[in-house]
Amino acid sequence: MPFFTYVLQSKTTGRLYIGHTQDLQRRLHEHNTGQTKSTRNRGPWQLIFARSFNTRAEAVRFERQLKRLKNPQRILEFLRER
Repeated sequence: MPFFTYVLQSKTTGRLYIGHTQDLQRRLHEHNTGQTKSTRNRGPWQLIFARSFNTRAEAVRFERQLKRLKNPQRILEFLRER
């Protein structure tokens, strides 16, 4: 079963959230229903990017690469290039 690195954007604030999961639909539902502490009260969230990987290690590596960019504009530019 593949792993995904994903980027969500808040429809109300524009804030980005970067994470990884094996079940993308379940995870998006968790974010939008307040089950995830770090995204609670900041939604609704929309999926703006997802990439699949064969292993969790690869997904985590790409997640860390995105998080190192820090600036949301740089993250969005990087994703547009992909």
